[in-house]
Amino acid sequence: MTVQRFTVADVMTRKVVAVRGGAEFKEIVAAMERWKVTAVPVVEGEGRVVGVVSEADLLAKEEFHDHRLGLVEQLRRLDATAKAGSRRAQDLMTSPAVTIAPDASLPRAARLMADRRVKRLPVVDADGIVQGIVSRSDLLKVFLRPDDDLAAEVRGEVVEHLFPLSRHQVDVRVEAGVVTLTGEVGDSSLIPLAARLAQAVEGVVDVRCRLTGAAG
Repeated sequence: MTVQRFTVADVMTRKVVAVRGGAEFKEIVAAMERWKVTAVPVVEGEGRVVGVVSEADLLAKEEFHDHRLGLVEQLRRLDATAKAGSRRAQDLMTSPAVTIAPDASLPRAARLMADRRVKRLPVVDADGIVQGIVSRSDLLKVFLRPDDDLAAEVRGEVVEHLFPLSRHQVDVRVEAGVVTLTGEVGDSSLIPLAARLAQAVEGVVDVRCRLTGAAG
């Protein structure tokens, strides 16, 4: 038995703001401002992602605008100083891009963002062609699922599978994403599993398990 899992494809933004490698500095800044994004994929050919230009990549130019670095600091910050002197996406971008597949799980996307310290990921297919963008805010969309939907999934995918004989004695309530399970079940050894599976339902904030085993 498995609880339905959302994937990156379920929450990603399909309209992608991207630039070509030859895009000029001001063109990139204008695109970010117009579409209110903090980074844009750099694509070539039919949309294959080759890198990402972020606000951090662009800010190097402002950082060193009126600041001369000594030789030691130049050597220590070669990447930043190179970007400060660049004006096209192909020279400004961070490459290779950190990307993710459409069928990846939401926890996988969240871990990747945290590990690589990025706020959004280009979503690419097996050929590296961009399919969408997933951001931190996209990953939080599952917590907007209605309480009624969560209750129906917990009952259908957890309670009815684990407790087919005593399912009618189990009450499932959800309020603000918090699931409360109460009632008496025939097999008390399955109660911890029920709590874990309910917690695994996408959009569940917390689980209060008050199930008890049948006496005797």
